[in-house]
Parts: sequence; C-alpha cells; structure tokens
Amino acid sequence: MTSLMLKVCDLSTGYGKIQVLWNINLELAAGELIAVVGSNGAGKTTLMKCISGIMPVWEGTIKFKDKNITQWPARNRVKHGIVMLPEGRQLFYPLSVQDNLLLGALYIEKRLIKERLQYVFELFPEIARYRNRLAGTLSGGEQQMCALGRALMAHPSVLLIDELSLGLAPVVVERLAAKVTDIVKDGVSVVLVEQDVALALELADRAYVIENGQIVLAGFASEVAVNPAIQQAYLGLSAKS
Repeated sequence: MTSLMLKVCDLSTGYGKIQVLWNINLELAAGELIAVVGSNGAGKTTLMKCISGIMPVWEGTIKFKDKNITQWPARNRVKHGIVMLPEGRQLFYPLSVQDNLLLGALYIEKRLIKERLQYVFELFPEIARYRNRLAGTLSGGEQQMCALGRALMAHPSVLLIDELSLGLAPVVVERLAAKVTDIVKDGVSVVLVEQDVALALELADRAYVIENGQIVLAGFASEVAVNPAIQQAYLGLSAKS
C-alpha cells in the first residue's frame, strides 16, 4: 500500500475576520504529484501557506507521515522535509546564485551541502554556469530555476510549488515542467498550485479544483481534464451540446 505523505482534514482559515478556506480535504501519497487548480482568489496560495506553516489553521488538521503538524512552526516543517517554492520566486537579488542556493540548506547537515549543490547544478546546468552571478541579473526562467534549486537544497520529501509558470515564456515553462517530473522520479512528492490548468493536469497524477475557498472537484487528473465544466471554465473549450 502506498504511504501517505500529507493529509489535510477539514481545514478552514482566513485573514483577520475574513474566512478564505472552508473544510478543505486533500491527500498526497509518496511519489505522487497532485495539482491544486482554480481561478485567482480561489484560495490556492492560502492553502499552501497553511501546509507550509506560514499561516495558522482556524479549524482542521494537517498530518505529515501520520504526525499531526497543525501547530508546528514553518521552520520545523522545513527541517522534517516540507519545503515551499513561493509564488514570485522571492530570491535575494543582491546575492549570488550560489549564496541563494545555500540559504536553502540552513536546516540540513553540513556534510550534505556539497552533495545537494551538485544535485541542483546537474538538474539545472543553466544556473551552474551562473553560480557566481547576482541572482537579480538572471532571466525570469533562470530565476525560477534558482528558486526551485534553493527549495531542493533543503532535501525535501514534500515540495510545495506555487505558480511554476507565472510570467514565463512557454518554452521555459516546458523545460521547468520536465524538471519537476524528474524531481518526482527522484522520490519527492509534489503539490503543484498552478493557474495554467492544462499544464497542471498534464503533469499531475490527481487534481483538486478549488472555487471560492472550497474543493468542488477531486479525482484523477486525466478525469478532471475531460470534465465538461472544467473544460469550459479553465481550458477554454466549449461544453458539448
């Protein structure tokens, strides 16, 4: 039986007095990539912030390998293998590429840092060539590679990716998508939040659709992709008469 990496049960949260998520239920198995899709403002990023520990949970629980981590601070989640690639990359632009990568290794054993750097540079030879350049001088695609590499430096078992394709050219997105597939093959379980629904459903094993802070559809990505309501709302296809 496939082991469960993450289990979100009846999660609700919000900002101030404004509720954003209602009774979210989600599961991530070992070696799986799940997609969380929906329109702007649906609550996708808020869910990721809850899983990563950046936002508190009002109600419900988050379990990681059967441990209740609902109240764990974000740093403890990183130490145990839950790492997030945030929307907008959030690199330290005055620092070099390599220094940005090393910031991702704060919570791993020092003896593993060289090995993780080698892994990242082999995965992304583009940034290996620019390891001594300032992160702010990279192209958008190279910056996203650097941000993804920084997350991988923490040696995650669960990787949360918030908007992989945002602001990037299609050819760059295609290369990044292939790298994410490689990362999953290397044993990392992935939760992908993505506005490009077609891309997300192509990459994912299973998918969850969020509307107005609630899960309205969940299932195998291939089945979600052919759902008439999803095709019409997110894939630009007309529903069949």
